[in-house]
Amino acid sequence: MNGVVVNGVKRNITYQRCTRCISDSTCPGITFDNRGVCNYCHLHDKWSRMYPNDERGQAIWNKQLEKIKHDGANKKYDCVVGISGGRDSTYVLHLLVTKYKLRPLAVHFNDGFDNPVGGENMINITRKLGVELRTITSDWREAKDLKISFLKASVPELNEGTDVGIAASCYGVAHKEGIKHVVYGQSFRTEGIKPMSWAYMVGDYVNDVQNKFGTVKLREWKADDPNYHLGWKELFYYSIIKRISAYSPLYYEQYIRKDAEEIIKREYNWVYPGAHYYDDLYWSLITYVHRVKFNIDFRLNAYSALVRDGQMERDWAIEAVKKPYVMEDPRIIDLCLKRLAISREQFDEWVAFPPKTFRNYNTGYDLMLWLRPFIKLATKMGFMPEIVYDKYFLCGE
Repeated sequence: MNGVVVNGVKRNITYQRCTRCISDSTCPGITFDNRGVCNYCHLHDKWSRMYPNDERGQAIWNKQLEKIKHDGANKKYDCVVGISGGRDSTYVLHLLVTKYKLRPLAVHFNDGFDNPVGGENMINITRKLGVELRTITSDWREAKDLKISFLKASVPELNEGTDVGIAASCYGVAHKEGIKHVVYGQSFRTEGIKPMSWAYMVGDYVNDVQNKFGTVKLREWKADDPNYHLGWKELFYYSIIKRISAYSPLYYEQYIRKDAEEIIKREYNWVYPGAHYYDDLYWSLITYVHRVKFNIDFRLNAYSALVRDGQMERDWAIEAVKKPYVMEDPRIIDLCLKRLAISREQFDEWVAFPPKTFRNYNTGYDLMLWLRPFIKLATKMGFMPEIVYDKYFLCGE
């Protein structure tokens, strides 16, 4: 079969599916070896060697844990942990307190589309663990306008503002409280490896799109209140100048989603929001746009990860992605449009715009391409994790 739609554009290529996972030719930058195994599987194996989740990984994490505790000595908190009420972040908070004996400050970013189920989950676990929950609520005018700007920009990253806002909030709170460590509940073994043009995240992208399409000017950056500003210079300030480090402890854990879910249901009355990412209702609208406009299905990378890790049967995953994702709920999509105060006709008009990617905007990526040899050298010398290089240069556009 010739002619495969990639990022909304028909390509003159032959369709192929990986013989190991379920990633296929619709994934940008995918290649296959002579056994039919894709480059994303090979990248997964490389990262698994870099971040072992056995006793070797536990030894690495224990050293990081010692530093977190040392830097948090005589302070109220050891670290900031970003939470949403979903499975991953809930389980990480559970680990931080019960297993690692840390004193985290839980930070949640709310831009107006929170799933009430996720909210109850956050309240339940923070109350039971005695953890402070600090919610950073965005200015609704900005949050609403950003959603509309990214619809007009015609790119896949329709939740870019939210994603940047989450990370920026964690750094801002850490800076305000004098905390040196930020923890996230992410794992490539269960969430997968997204092609860069599906999920390119940097604050400069947000600002350029908003400047081009927005009607509301974003509030200026402040170190304690970064708002939606987390571009290269802000990251340099937090990471290099203020020495705030970020960690994903699930990289080193034997994280089995089914087992984790049983624990948090039993201990904290956790309720499944209905799908991965569905702690944010806006993902219902995003899933629809991804399917009809870009031929993007995030289940390809998420299910592929679980297949590689032995947590999902490949045949089941292949059949599952043939059906519309449960998140694509017409009632929730209508609710999102109502909150944005836009008509279905206007929404459909924007969806019909020619598809674009982050490369159509000023994101600083051209500079990164120019600096690629130096970034590679920095990883070889240990100044930067190799995974950073891989994410920006080996996860195809």
